[in-house]
Amino acid sequence: MKTGHTTMRKLRSAVMKLPLMLTCREFEDFVLDYFEGTLPTKQHVIFDIHLMVCHDCRSYLAAYQRSVALSKAVFERLEDPVPGDVPEDLVEAIIAAKDERYRRT
Repeated sequence: MKTGHTTMRKLRSAVMKLPLMLTCREFEDFVLDYFEGTLPTKQHVIFDIHLMVCHDCRSYLAAYQRSVALSKAVFERLEDPVPGDVPEDLVEAIIAAKDERYRRT
């Protein structure tokens, strides 16, 4: 008797061999366009099919979405003042390192 896991593995293998199906590497190349909603319809459908059968890429996409959300949260707060309990010498060291980095570029 076949288990659900074996059946899913066979289904994934069959789907991944379909013409035009994305590999996991190609999936990664299209993540930004998918996330921003700029994929053409045909590519979007192929991308969604890949997501349905590939656990690793679903996990990758979820991590990507979390990273974008965290980045947005950080940039929303750039104008917030530095908390009073942050040592002044640490603030000065960060500013100096940032200034040095920009002088090299």
